[in-house]
Amino acid sequence: MNVLATLIIGAIAGWLGSTIFKGGGLGLIGDIIVGILGSFVGYFLLGMLGINLGEGWLGAILTGAIGAIVILFLARLIFKKK
Repeated sequence: MNVLATLIIGAIAGWLGSTIFKGGGLGLIGDIIVGILGSFVGYFLLGMLGINLGEGWLGAILTGAIGAIVILFLARLIFKKK
């Protein structure tokens, strides 16, 4: 059940991050990957700042979305379209 919850939270966080950041639509798999990676980035960055968005699903989704936005921002800087 933990793997399924991780995939669901990752998909929601990735979708939310790409919606807020106005990403180019990565599709379901791309949103899941960005959301899961974003969770790691979000927990790391927010932890360094001493910020905790709470426990449970909502905190995980918000943290993952913040991390996904950071990842999408960096990806846009690196792979800038001309």
